Amino acid sequence: MKLPTLRGNGPPNRSGGRSLEPHTHTDHTPDSRSIIEGQLRECYGRVVYSHKTHEKCADILLARLSRIKLWQIILSAITTGSFIAAVFGAGKIGALVGILVSTALLVLNAYTKDYDLGELSQKHRQTGADLWIIREKYLSLITDLRVKGKPIETLQAERDDLLEELHSVYSGAPSTTYQAYRKAQEALKQLEDMTSSDEEIDAFLPKELKKG
Repeated sequence: MKLPTLRGNGPPNRSGGRSLEPHTHTDHTPDSRSIIEGQLRECYGRVVYSHKTHEKCADILLARLSRIKLWQIILSAITTGSFIAAVFGAGKIGALVGILVSTALLVLNAYTKDYDLGELSQKHRQTGADLWIIREKYLSLITDLRVKGKPIETLQAERDDLLEELHSVYSGAPSTTYQAYRKAQEALKQLEDMTSSDEEIDAFLPKELKKG
C-alpha cells in the first residue's frame, strides 16, 4: 500500500518535499471535531491493517525460507546418496536420480540467491515496527481529541505530521501480498489480535491499578 506524494506550497521538509499548509483557524464546533475524528479513525484503521499485514508478510517469508532450507538439506542428502550408490553398483539409475535431484537443488539455490527471503522478511519486520509507533500516535491523537485537551489546530498539525511520517515509511516499504492481507484480516477480525478484555489487562497490572 503506497500513499500519494504530499503536495503543497509550504516550506520544504527534511525529505526535500513540500510540507502541508499550516492551519490558522478552524471553527471549534462539535461538528468540526466529529469530522476530524472520523478522518483520524479512518487513518488509524488503515495503519492497523498495514502494520498487521507487514507482520504477516514477514511470517510467510520466514516460513517459506525454512521450507526451502529443509528441502535443500533433503535434496543434498539424496544427491550424495545417489552418486555414492552409482559408484557402488547402482549404475545408470543411481546416476540419473542424482542428476535430477541435483538439478532441482540447483534451481532452489538459484532462487534463494536471487531472492533473499531473510532480508525481505527483515524489511517487512522493520516496516511493521515503524508503523506500530505511528499506529499508537494515531490512537493517542484520537484520545486527545475525545478528552478535548488540545485545540483543533494543534490536532490538525499533529495529524499532518503523521501523514508525512506515513509517506516516508510507505515510500521505503516492500510490497505486501494478498495472502498476507487475508491473514491480517483473520487475525484482526476473528482472532482479535488488537483487543483485550479488562480481565486480561488486569493480569499485567499491579493491584492498585486493576479495574476489576
